[in-house]
Amino acid sequence: METKKTKREGKKSRGVSAFVVIIIALILAESFFYFVLGNPSNFEGNDPANHPHNLLGTMFKGGFVVPIILTLLLTVIILSVERFFALSKAKGKGNLINFVYDVKNELRKNNISAAESLCGKQKGSVAAIVDAGLKKYKEMETVSIPKEQKIEEIKAEIEEATALELPSMQQNLPIIATISTLGTLMGLFGTVLGMIKSFQALGQAGAVDSVALSVGISEALVNTATGIATGALAIISYSYFSGKIDNMTYAIDEMGFALTQTYAETHNS
Repeated sequence: METKKTKREGKKSRGVSAFVVIIIALILAESFFYFVLGNPSNFEGNDPANHPHNLLGTMFKGGFVVPIILTLLLTVIILSVERFFALSKAKGKGNLINFVYDVKNELRKNNISAAESLCGKQKGSVAAIVDAGLKKYKEMETVSIPKEQKIEEIKAEIEEATALELPSMQQNLPIIATISTLGTLMGLFGTVLGMIKSFQALGQAGAVDSVALSVGISEALVNTATGIATGALAIISYSYFSGKIDNMTYAIDEMGFALTQTYAETHNS
């Protein structure tokens, strides 16, 4: 008797589009740049054309690179918050380690219905994958094919369910990974522009404009600091969420092994 293949459709992404986030971050960064950093009160004589007299004014003098770095920084923050909630939902309601332990305990008793009930309570992507494996497990008990093929069918079902759920877990993480490098590079680019202004001040005929020199160096260092902070935050965020995904993947692999092992031990055919 041939096994009946269940056709699965890919789920629509549950996450927020990175493009939309970047556009929102750009608007916020530009607004902050012109209305907060560019506020006349941050400059001598309340004129943005003059030298700045605080850090906000110095950042404004950093030029067009500053809103770009701020856009990257805000993008990382927004995507990190989005991933936190998305992965918390994927993990499910209860403790993931306890969930795996409880399901494995029910499998040892060959109590598949109770294991399915635990999946219904846990919810989330991990529980959905385990539940798909449990349903295939029960289906294999009603078909007449070799035992080895039944075990392969259970494995294939779990792998297929994982392939459908995993992209939604990993969504937007490549963007965060890219910003971890791009943020630092943009900071260095702003540093180079600030140093160019400093050397221009040194190269002027007559006395050296010490104010222009110090402002150029300040702009360079501010861009460096902001770019490094953005890159560091992106690296921390990417590492943290990658670790959470790895933990869920390990749980899925462990459950897949437990399902096939249990079937092999408790069924003769």
